[in-house]
Amino acid sequence: MKIAVASDRGMVTEHFGHCESFDIFESKNNEVTNSKTIPNPGHRPGFLPNYLNDLGVNVIISGGMGGGAIDIFNEKGIEVITGAKGDARTAAEQYLLGNLKTTGSVCHEHQHHDECGE
Repeated sequence: MKIAVASDRGMVTEHFGHCESFDIFESKNNEVTNSKTIPNPGHRPGFLPNYLNDLGVNVIISGGMGGGAIDIFNEKGIEVITGAKGDARTAAEQYLLGNLKTTGSVCHEHQHHDECGE
């Protein structure tokens, strides 16, 4: 399984599309076995969900995310977890343990930076 966490300096970011990078965690038997950080290639409507799908991501974790991105992830069969906070690796590990659930935090405007609400 591959888990992507939208992050800024190793911490879960408030808004998926404006993150500085994605921390990608590979897991086996509910434990992280490998990780890498890739820079965000740029925020354009619809691009990032397809980009992460092409990387083989199964789960995306973020603080908040726009409804359009959530819809595309859902169409691709990628699980969306929003409302996460704190250390990116810890978020991935908590997801694997079944302790991280989505709050449904949706960002409603594209103009903002770090102002997502629930």
